[in-house]
Amino acid sequence: GRVSFNGVPPGVEVFPAMQHGGPYPASTDSRFTSVGTAALFRFVRPVSYQNAPQCLLPPALQNTNPLGIIRLVNGQPSADPLP
Repeated sequence: GRVSFNGVPPGVEVFPAMQHGGPYPASTDSRFTSVGTAALFRFVRPVSYQNAPQCLLPPALQNTNPLGIIRLVNGQPSADPLP
């Protein structure tokens, strides 16, 4: 990734049509890219908080729901705290 302050952008847009993966054969495999919207998935990683204490969870995951996020609870949308 790149963070540019008071500089010229690289000329690469985060856009679905923007796609490249490097030299052949990587460039023919659309699962791998360093530009475009698919590139965002390079920085996504699954995280599990199994049995984590509530005080150590990010606010968005706490049962008290301090951010008031609407979540699905038993298939129903709710912003209420969980028991």
